[in-house]
Order: sequence, then C-alpha cells, then structure tokens
Amino acid sequence: MADLLPMRTKLAFGVGAVGEASTNWIFNALTFFYYNQILGLSGTLTGAAVFIGICFDAISDPVVGSLSDRTRAKWGRRHPWMLAAPLPVVLSIYFIYHPPTDMTQWALFAWFLAFLIMMRLSITLFAVPHLALGAELSDDYIERTRVMSYNNIFTYAGVVTMHIVVWFIVFPAFDNGRMQQEAYQPIIFFGCALIVIAIMVSALATRDRIAHLRPAPTDLPPFKIRHLFTDIWATLQNRNYRYLLLGLFFLSIMIGTHETLGIYMGTFYWELTDAQIGWLILNNVFGYIMGFVLAARLHTQLDKRWTIVVSAVALSIFWSSAVTLRLFDLAPDNTSWSLVIFIIGFGTLASAGGSIINISVMSALADVADEHELATGRRQEGIFYSARTFFAKASNGAGHVVAGIALDVIDFPSQASVDMLTAEQIRALGIIDGPFAMIWGLIAAAFYAGYRIDRNRHTQVQRQLSDQRAQRTSKQQSQPQ
Repeated sequence: MADLLPMRTKLAFGVGAVGEASTNWIFNALTFFYYNQILGLSGTLTGAAVFIGICFDAISDPVVGSLSDRTRAKWGRRHPWMLAAPLPVVLSIYFIYHPPTDMTQWALFAWFLAFLIMMRLSITLFAVPHLALGAELSDDYIERTRVMSYNNIFTYAGVVTMHIVVWFIVFPAFDNGRMQQEAYQPIIFFGCALIVIAIMVSALATRDRIAHLRPAPTDLPPFKIRHLFTDIWATLQNRNYRYLLLGLFFLSIMIGTHETLGIYMGTFYWELTDAQIGWLILNNVFGYIMGFVLAARLHTQLDKRWTIVVSAVALSIFWSSAVTLRLFDLAPDNTSWSLVIFIIGFGTLASAGGSIINISVMSALADVADEHELATGRRQEGIFYSARTFFAKASNGAGHVVAGIALDVIDFPSQASVDMLTAEQIRALGIIDGPFAMIWGLIAAAFYAGYRIDRNRHTQVQRQLSDQRAQRTSKQQSQPQ
C-alpha cells in the first residue's frame, strides 16, 4: 500500500463525513429543541429518550466494528456496511420529525425513542466502517493525519451547509421560523437528500482502494456475542487507548452540553435574530480552516500528544468565554452586531481547537491500532473506531440529559419567549453553558496528557510490524503447496 494517497481518494473518503455530520447536526442542533419547544415533550423525557438510545449505541457500535473487522466480501470489509446505511438513516429521521398528532407525553416519548434508536443504529452502519477505512488507507504517520484532516473538513462542510440552509434560507421564510413546526419539513427533506448523496459518493468513489486494503484477519473467528466482549477487553489492555477513551468521555460531556443548548442560547440568552445566528457559522468556517491547515504542522512540531492536550484546553476555555464574560456583564448588548462579532471571535478560537483535536485523536487511534496489531497480530480498526463513534454519540446523550434535567429544574416553559423568562432562568442557562461545561473539557485535557505514542514509538512499531509481516509471508511461501 502506497503511503502517499492520491488526492481523489482523500476527497472521496472525506465526503462521506458530510453524511454523518448532516445527520448529527439535524439531531444536535434541532431535535431536542423541536421536541421540547415545538411538540411540548418535557425536557427530562426528551433527555431520557436520548440516554436510552445511547445505551443501545453502547452495544451497536462495537458490534458493527467487530462485524466489519471480520467481513469477507467482494467489496471488502468496510464498503458493504457503508452502502447499507443511507436508507434506514433517512427513514428514521423522517419519522422522528413526523410523529402522529395529539399524542400523550408518554406516547410521544415512545415514538421519539423508537426512531431515535433506529437512527443511531443506522448511522453506525456507516460511521464505524468509514473511519476504520480511513485508518487503513495509509500506514504513514503524517499521511494519516492528512486523511483525517479531509474527513474533518468535510465534517464541517456538512455542518456549515446545514447551518446556512436553516438559518439563512428556511427559518427566515417563516414568521418566527424556529418556533413553527412546518418550518422544519423542508429542512428534513434537504438534509435527507444530502445524507444519501454524501454516503453513496464516498462508498462508491473509494471502491478502487478495496484491492489495496488488507483483508479480514484469518485468525478472527465468525462473530459471536462473546467475541464482542473479548475484542473490547483486548483493546482496553492498551494503555494509550484507555487515556484516549477517558479524554473522549469527559470532552463529550462538554461538547454535548454546548451543542444541546446552542439554539436556546442564541434564542433566549443572546436574543439573536435568525440572520445573526446564521452569521455565527463564521466561527466554524474560520476555525475549521485553521485546524485543517495547522494539524499536520503541529504534529510535526509538537507531536500528537501535546497537540491534543493544548487543543483540548483551547476548546474548553474559548467555547465558554463569551458566555462566562456575559455572566460578569463584560459582553456587548444583546441583539447587537458587536455581540455577534464578540461571539464569533471566541468561537473561531474554540472551533480551531475542536478541529485540531478531532483530527489528532482520529489520527492517534490509527497509531493505537498499529500498536494493537503488534501486540496481538490482529488488525482491528473497526473495534477501535467504534469507541470514537460511541463517545461522539455519548456526548450528545450526556448533553441532552444535562440540558433536559436543567431546563425542567429551572421550569423552562415550552413555546417560550424571552419576556416569559426570569433573570434567574437566563443566568442559570449561562452557568450551565459557561463554567460548568468548561470544567469537563479541562478534565479531558488532563487525561489526554497520559497518551504516549510519539513519532519515535510509531516508527519503532511500524518497523516491527514490517518484520512480522515479512516473516509471515516467508513462512507461507516456504510451506508446501
């Protein structure tokens, strides 16, 4: 396998992230608000539905990862699963946003939960094999970072596309669009079309690499449930993997809290118009470009470990800075364009940190998979990357649970408006989205510091793996036919 990949392969791999990102954006940015504010489901029940869905993810992600690692098919280990994902993903999203009318709280909860589980399971069919494919495309330490950089930039392309369509086109076409149920229908149809196109293009345009990828390990038996726990236990024996998982766990709480409360903060805390919320996407555009440009360079200068730690600290502090400064009356007036610029400034620095840490952790997981292969002789990117998708989803779950309970505790009403809320309720939103969320990210940075694979260690692992593969090949060739 060549270390340096053609540009078309990186682009084809990266574009698949648009599908996953669009799915996650619809859910993260809109669905909690839609069920709580538009449909009137209590915050606690909305959060509980997400939490239960995450419990199913705890099984489905490693199951799909383990199945993907073992798949022996004409189209390789990863592509059959990727191609199975689009239809159930878009069907589940459609039904989430089209519940029957006049449902009771518990009936609405059950409807939401059922199709939420379907959506989570369906996007897993794509996300886990897709990331595992990215780890297999190259063995080179820095080229892997470049591959994940393309995945990262296309992730944010999906985010930016959905954000622009929603806040500049759809919501402004309705009177107070974010509070109108009918305004969500064109968003769902557009998002579903984008998801199908992105996933199919990525799967079909990378099929020419199948012949260059390693097949499923011959010593992996057919999948059984007990193998799932065996595989997970084996990955947890890797010290570096444990530190990455712990960092991901605490970072996920911070990210989930921010993403869940984002539309609440823009609507009720900052009192922004649709257009002003739309322009906030600039912090993502600027920050993601910075991350795309800087990640590989930082890995060369600082190595991956300290790049991850520094970017986690930056993300934690800057994402909460604007809200925290407002708590001390140090931010511009609500609804003003100077406030928008103020938020974009801190948001750009936070987005850069988030972009870099996402690229870095995805690249580091590929290095951990190498170390695992050296120790066990098994190439199992799927089971390693399933943890990434689980913790990404867990971030949404933890954030939704925290936000849902918090909204109920402060008696946040459905169909709310700013003049219905007390100063204490507004301040409580700020505390949750500011200092409270930031603490979890700083804890994550402390755990990330425990990761130890640097360039020298990676070079050593690759050299030993090359020797092992050469010995296996020589042994196979010497055996009588």
